[in-house]
Amino acid sequence: MKINIQHIMTLLLGGALAFSVASCASNKPDSSRKLIWNDEFNGKGLPDASKWNYEVGGDGYGNNEAQFYTKNRLENARVENGNLVIEARKENWKKSKYTSARLLTRGKFSFQYGTVEVRAKLPKGRGTWPAIWMMSENIKQWPDDGELDIMEHVGFNPGYIHASVHTKKYNHILGTQKTDTLIVRDASEKFHVYKADWTPEKIDVYINDTKFFTYENKEKSYEAWPFDQPYFIILNLAVGGFWGGKEGIDDTIFPQKYYIDYVRVYQNK
Repeated sequence: MKINIQHIMTLLLGGALAFSVASCASNKPDSSRKLIWNDEFNGKGLPDASKWNYEVGGDGYGNNEAQFYTKNRLENARVENGNLVIEARKENWKKSKYTSARLLTRGKFSFQYGTVEVRAKLPKGRGTWPAIWMMSENIKQWPDDGELDIMEHVGFNPGYIHASVHTKKYNHILGTQKTDTLIVRDASEKFHVYKADWTPEKIDVYINDTKFFTYENKEKSYEAWPFDQPYFIILNLAVGGFWGGKEGIDDTIFPQKYYIDYVRVYQNK
């Protein structure tokens, strides 16, 4: 979820791939695979504190974001009607003009290799920037210890879903970022399954059953492949930022809601 200038260049160069991606209905976990962690969001109230932590603050995490991420505030993160709802609101809060939430499993759950599936319906409107991503449980320096972006969507470019990896050798600062894009026209109207399949050899990213991004462990070096260590999961909805706010923020769209039906992590076969 760092600055994503390379994403923009990819689109300008025609890097987006368009497919007909059918929406998947909600279902129960796959009994043929070993489920090692999940949250089905079937309760009511605040997210399960045994599974999720909050990142709190308004500094934008280096992305020049406009929101303040709150903690234990139902207005910004709550479980209702079988979904986790992350809501970005236009309101003054600790010197910021917007509030939202960023939930993460760091300190509560991390895993090394496996398949993570997140069924979600995205917010829309200029200035929104939802994401599903992962970072090292033992992160010391970004991007050296790696980042996997399973889904990023910026509201000024509706339907363009991005997946990326960031490493010391491959990142947007060097102009070497590894990324790709799939167009899903109804991403803000329907739920879709965003999935990453992670093995020691490669990472494949899918939307429903359409694979659109692969990053292979070709070089066998930490600079190119830091993904042989436990990673945690992050769900957030940013407002503005160097990428999400590239074309400004439309204040008429708020509040905006990011719906997550479930998060499931399976052991690889």
